[in-house]
Formats: sequence, C-alpha cells, structure tokens
Amino acid sequence: MPSPLRIAHVSTRLILGGSQENTVLSCEGQAEAGHDVHLVFGPIYGPEGSLLDRVRAFRTADGRAITTHESPHLIRAVHPWHDARAARDLRRLLADLKPDVVHTHSSKAGIIGRWAAWGLRRARGGPVAVVHTIHGPPFHDFQNALVRRGYIAAERFAAKRCHAIVSVADAMTRQYLDAGIGRPEQYTTVYSGMETAPFLEALPGESGPEVRARLGIPADRFIIGTVARLADLKGHDDLLAALGPELRRNPAWAMLWVGDGWRRARLIAAAAAMNLPIAELDRPSSPGADPRTAQVVITGLVPPQRIPGLMRAMDLLVHPSYREGLPRTVPQALLCGVPVVASDADGTPEACIDGRTGRLYPVGDRAALTAAVRWTAEDPARARLQALEGRALCRDRFSSERMVADLQRVYDAVLAGKAPADA
Repeated sequence: MPSPLRIAHVSTRLILGGSQENTVLSCEGQAEAGHDVHLVFGPIYGPEGSLLDRVRAFRTADGRAITTHESPHLIRAVHPWHDARAARDLRRLLADLKPDVVHTHSSKAGIIGRWAAWGLRRARGGPVAVVHTIHGPPFHDFQNALVRRGYIAAERFAAKRCHAIVSVADAMTRQYLDAGIGRPEQYTTVYSGMETAPFLEALPGESGPEVRARLGIPADRFIIGTVARLADLKGHDDLLAALGPELRRNPAWAMLWVGDGWRRARLIAAAAAMNLPIAELDRPSSPGADPRTAQVVITGLVPPQRIPGLMRAMDLLVHPSYREGLPRTVPQALLCGVPVVASDADGTPEACIDGRTGRLYPVGDRAALTAAVRWTAEDPARARLQALEGRALCRDRFSSERMVADLQRVYDAVLAGKAPADA
C-alpha cells in the first residue's frame, strides 16, 4: 500500500454530471485507500441536481470522511472580480492544508486551481504535485472565435503551472497538443471510471421490462433513449429533426429523455410543434399524453441509482452531442448490453467503435443519425451483438477501481520527479 497522501481535489460545481461523478469516485476510492482527501467546490445551483449529499454521507469502513470546502467565489461563469477572490481564497486554503497533491477538474477550477497551487510546499517538504484532468475541452468549434482563443490562452497559461495533465480519452490529448497547450510528456490518459456493477447486473425490480412497466411504457414499443442534460450542444434538437418523421411513420417508436436542463421548455415546444405526443413523468399535473401512447417521454432529473434500470428499458441509446470529453452514458449503456448510436465527437469513438461496439455518425449529420437508428431497428440481433462486444471492452477500461489505481501511479510518478507517462 502506498504511503498516505493528503490530496485536495478542486472542481467548479458538484452537479449531476460526468466530470463531477468522476471526481467524487476518485475521492471515494482514494479515501478507501487510506489517503486524507479534501474536495473544494463552488456554489451549486440550477436544475442539474447535486452530488453533495453523497459526498457528505460517504464514510470508509473505519469511519473516515471526505472533507468538503465550499468556495463561494468559484462560480462557473467568467467573472474577473469573483475569479480573483476565488484564487485568493483557494491559495490561502491550500497553504493551510499543505496537501501533497492538488488535483484540479473542469476548466474554471483547473485554471484558478493550478495558478493557486503552483509553487506551494507540502508539509513533508518539496513542492506540491499539481495534476489536472481534462474532462472536456472548454474551447470548441461552436463558440465565438475570440472566446475560443481566450480559453486556449488560459489553458496554455495553466499548463505551465502543473506537473501532469490527465486526459479522460486520447482525443483530449490530441486536441490540447494541437492547440499548443502543454508538452507531450505532461500528458497521460486515465479513462473516466464508473461504478460498473449496477450496469453489469440488474438489481431486483430494475430489469428493462420491470422499469418499463413502472413508467407505463408498453413492452412492444421501440424505445430510443438519451441520458443527458437538456442543454446546448447535447443534440436533442437533432433528435427531433432526424427522428420526428420516423416517429410519425412508426407509432410504436418513442424517445425516452432522461435528464433536465435549461433547454427543456424550448425542446418541449419544438416537439409539440411537430405534433409529437409528450409525457412529462416528473410533472404529472402538466397537460400531456399518456406514457402508453406518448412518443416523447421525459423523466426529468433522476437519482443516479435509477440510471441503469432506465437504460435497460431502452432498445437503443443515442448520444447526439456536439462536444464531449468521453461521454459516460455511452460505456454505461454498453455495460447494460444496450446498443448505442452516437456522434463521433471527441472521445466517444474510444468506447463506441463504429461497426464493432456500436454505430457512429458525423457530428450534426441528421441524415446519418436517422440511418443509424433505422439500421438498429431493422437489425436488432446485430446491434445487440455489437453491444455485447462493447460490454466486454468497457468492463475493465471504465471501472472506477482502474481509474483510482491509474491516478495513484500518476501521483507517484510526479512526486518522484518523473513524467506521468512513466507511471
């Protein structure tokens, strides 16, 4: 067992999201390994939910907890006054904690956190190891060019103030190096880990047919599901445009949207304009269709433990996002044995390998999306075989245990003065 370390993780918000779940699982696994783990985060707000209750309830077998620190100025939006206050507060906190490792997550916390941690000394002597995880690039082709250049400049600044950069997919490393961010020897890939057991084996009452029955969805419907925030660039508009005509031609087809977000009202209005019957399961008093006949069924925000059962209720998971790090919903569906159709955004092809573990289509190509979904409906046996191959691939690659072990090797390498690739 490695010597216990004091590890401080810094993240912007503990909402229900992939990067946040990755961070929390890292904290839990490291606490279980005997480390003294601290988690710094900014204010939590909005319809995306929160992981804070889980963090505060966590205890190891010997009763140790994850120590939490809320930083009131560590907000998501760029705001010079709040950002300066957040950097000052974080530097003071880290100076008091004297951690061995500062591990930052997300763009805002990553930039401020690396600046605040760089040059600090740890209690046992020597510099603090500063590690950053890229969960998804903050710069992309769908934003204002000036904003994009600003993010790239900030990431270049921060990359000079950390020892190691962990990518959740190889695609992240390529994108950052192509943008002139950091040095190749700083990078290593640690796939985003998850709790695989609930996806590999259904709990009592959580089989696909049982979940469908609870939702009121008949067994003979062809269910096309998504698990994602109803937010910009997640691709729900593409689903409506690509699949609306197919839904009208096939009354037994339906979309099951798991999640909530700022675009919900606009998406519902768009579906209504297409005369698609809609059922909002989390708002039973709202006027809408019966789930037995609805073709757009929205669950709203659900607890993470319900996700495996909801995935099993699907015939197909579609992930039409325009940008990702590595979308956790794709390997999770494959672990459930559910076929996947996904856009080839960023790290997605490292889980959904086209023609082998699922079907990929070019980002934003609605005709290709329609064709891939139609293929799955027409050849479910081949689609299921691909999903089973994906299940075998993802079982080890995306386990939280492997992620925690790989992060430990990164920390050990950095503390020993080596490059993370040598871990």
